[in-house]
Amino acid sequence: KRSIARGQMLQGMPSASGDTVRLFDLPKELTFAGEKVPLEMEDVKERLEREIYVNAYWQSNMILLMKRSSKFLPEIEKMLNENGIPDDFKYLAMAESALLNVASPAGAKGFWQILESTGKEYGLEISKDVDERYNLEKATYAASKYLNKAHGKFGDWTAVAASYNMGQSGFSRRQDAQFAKSYYDLYLNDETSRYLFRILAFKVIFENPGAFGFHMRESDYYQNPSLREFTVSSDIKDLASWARQKGSNYKEVKLYNPWLRDTDLNIKRGKSYVIVLPE
Repeated sequence: KRSIARGQMLQGMPSASGDTVRLFDLPKELTFAGEKVPLEMEDVKERLEREIYVNAYWQSNMILLMKRSSKFLPEIEKMLNENGIPDDFKYLAMAESALLNVASPAGAKGFWQILESTGKEYGLEISKDVDERYNLEKATYAASKYLNKAHGKFGDWTAVAASYNMGQSGFSRRQDAQFAKSYYDLYLNDETSRYLFRILAFKVIFENPGAFGFHMRESDYYQNPSLREFTVSSDIKDLASWARQKGSNYKEVKLYNPWLRDTDLNIKRGKSYVIVLPE
């Protein structure tokens, strides 16, 4: 992992708590998915610093994200690798959802913030009972297919990440209209202009948290419990009753299977689902 120079102190400028305010040195070199970030460009440097400071000084959010990450990153890393997606795209999931099963006003849902039309296009089941955008494994595989398709279109992973935010067609139109291919040479809307730098800020902070004042112990990270699997192929009329029969409860059904969207589960003939519960 890339080392980051020790954070410096800005002397004589006390914070509200009376402590001095820390300044951080940018890494001398930085890449995204193996592609160079042109830190010699002044606007690139400034945009990266903005996102680093915004996230490093939002300490409560960053601490909880770090603690939460241990529950999901190993699985995400494994699936990205299996699908030929660079490891840095795990930070895109952080930028999209903070590793929470959230829903956007536009209807994008889950860790990867997938729209319903896109989810169905890439094989996810989305119905009254089931929404696989909330299934981490299936959503990550769907996102990987989308990212690989985008890479076939743009040819570089930086453009792929940016297009994930504004759409492949929208990003392509900006490239054509401005006679530029590189994300760093394009004038984009504020959200997309900040988007990749937010991803990079997560990468920089996560790869050397101590340099930003985050000193996490192994015991500080959250962990998932050991889980048992139940393959079901017939309707479950009441998930709460079903969970009770399995020695569990409705809360655990919903907590560990967020893709179950109703109080029951109707299953089509020939189809089955795997429901997990703590041992």
